[in-house]
Amino acid sequence: MRIYLLLIAFSFTASYLLTPMVRSLGERFTANQMVRERDQHRAPIVKFGGVAIIASFAMGIWLASNFHFFRGVFGGQAIQGLSLALLVIVILGLADDMFDLRWWIKLLGQILIGWLMATHGVLIQSLPVGSWRIDEQWLQVVVTVFLIVLTMNAINFSDGLDGLAAGLAAIGAATFFVYSYVLATHVSADDYANLGALLCALLLGACLGFLPHNFNPANIFMGETGVLAIGLILSVSAIAVTGDVQGLEARRFRNIPAYMPMLLPMVIVFLPVLDLVLSVFRRLANKRSPFSPDSKHIHHRMLAQGHSVRRAVILLYLWAAVIAVSVVSIAFIPVILVIPLALILVLAAAIGTWWPLVVQRVGTMRKRLGNS
Repeated sequence: MRIYLLLIAFSFTASYLLTPMVRSLGERFTANQMVRERDQHRAPIVKFGGVAIIASFAMGIWLASNFHFFRGVFGGQAIQGLSLALLVIVILGLADDMFDLRWWIKLLGQILIGWLMATHGVLIQSLPVGSWRIDEQWLQVVVTVFLIVLTMNAINFSDGLDGLAAGLAAIGAATFFVYSYVLATHVSADDYANLGALLCALLLGACLGFLPHNFNPANIFMGETGVLAIGLILSVSAIAVTGDVQGLEARRFRNIPAYMPMLLPMVIVFLPVLDLVLSVFRRLANKRSPFSPDSKHIHHRMLAQGHSVRRAVILLYLWAAVIAVSVVSIAFIPVILVIPLALILVLAAAIGTWWPLVVQRVGTMRKRLGNS
């Protein structure tokens, strides 16, 4: 655990120090940018923060490669594939942030990123439901690419308020790290170095280091580069976790709901995925491209209810934490204890979320009664 904590601290420090440097460099490219109608800021802001996140993550990978503890993690091709995919993300993300690429170009780039991971050994070969295996290699590639593209777009849809995507990613990475670490210790008590735990530890530190610069009022955004990188790292971690669960014989983890590990990545980004699904249906119903932007996301609706940007972001943090922690806790705590605790947390989050709307309705009713 001490090595992981060291890596979290290292990536945090690197991200915190690199972000102002990237902002200073990026200011040269933002002077002529237009503020879009759906944006929450009034002046152009640098969108290259994802470069700092990726750079600090890469520095953490380099540091981890020097520890004998991670010799098994660096023995395969996964890290090499991840490095190539992150390079594509930097090129694609910067191009989109500067030139606003068409949706189909971005989709093709995302498919390429998923394909790079699949051809470097990061494949979903089985699902943790009984003994369901995927034997056809082409189907393994398709399922893997689909999960990676879905997760990247889910994170992308959450990047609408200052600090929202970075905070949700940090919560997801922290939750995933704990689950991956404990799972790895059950797989092998002697060698529990784990790809998923390593990636999430570095992502956690990188996002936390970036967050002070990105929280409202933000002075830099992560841009397309950041959201794609976060989605990629979380999805690769998820694929590694499903592989661990499939080979696990520990009775405690076999007793948890079989579908939980498979759904874990989607649970962590539950709100972005929900927002993604609702947005696609909404745009198709209006005869628009599902990739066309609008200002009707969950966070936009919270602002319309009367929440400030900071309060809306914190409430979304709370929802993400409640959902992720509640589901992951099933692996460690009896369900009979998790359910009442989860219900209490959901009730508290719901009251905080809809309280301004209740106050507004009560005020409207009082006015009507007073006029009558």
